[in-house]
Amino acid sequence: MSITLSDGTTTLVLDPDLYWEDEFSWAAVEQSMTRGLTGRPIIQVALRHYGRPITLRPFDERSAWMTRADMTQLRAWADVPGQALTLSLHGTPYRVMFRHQDGAHAAEPVIFYSDAGAEDWLLVTLRFMTIPT
Repeated sequence: MSITLSDGTTTLVLDPDLYWEDEFSWAAVEQSMTRGLTGRPIIQVALRHYGRPITLRPFDERSAWMTRADMTQLRAWADVPGQALTLSLHGTPYRVMFRHQDGAHAAEPVIFYSDAGAEDWLLVTLRFMTIPT
């Protein structure tokens, strides 16, 4: 299955081998517990609707390479404050924006060339969070 990212005008096809690093580390339930003056617990529980992290990265250095041209498009989207995107991840659509507070993205060359071109390969990590549609 494929992974695509779109702003509604431009669609970028990402490598299907990108690994969703934090897929199972997020919980939809938020809970806090404090103690009242009598010592009894005060428990508040609510359902989180948005803000789920989606971190996509290569599983290892041999997988999910991306061209420098694709990374240039991703960086252009990340440079727009509040840019909303649609991420289709293995058949499931998510409305997302970059997680700038965690470093929206990171990239390093597979092989370093001092005169890098648009078709040179990068290992890229993308950090998104879900937002209301």
